Amino acid sequence: MNIESYFEYCLSKKGVTEHFPFDEDTLVFKVGGKMFALASLQEWEKGNPSINLKCDPERAEELRAEYDDIQPGYHMSKVHWNTVKVNRDLSDKFVKELIDHSYDLVFKSLTKKIQGEVLGV
Repeated sequence: MNIESYFEYCLSKKGVTEHFPFDEDTLVFKVGGKMFALASLQEWEKGNPSINLKCDPERAEELRAEYDDIQPGYHMSKVHWNTVKVNRDLSDKFVKELIDHSYDLVFKSLTKKIQGEVLGV
């Protein structure tokens, strides 16, 4: 997965916006004003691509135990976030599934009103 396909995949989801709230390096994707994915653009350019993704706490532990390329979230809550190393042993399809899971978790945490706004209802 290259940075462009990651970018396009995240933006293809309903109601997603892109931001740089921390610095000019950390690209953050949000739904309903809440983060669901973030990545360092410099690390992608250096050949060390990774994405921080929200994850159900039990599933996060299971994934970390099963995959070397999934670790506790770097600079994030280790309970709710994973850092997923891209372009190693994990398939692009699986990384997209992890992005989907993160998006869904965040979307479900939004109020019904904001969910409706995101869906255009």
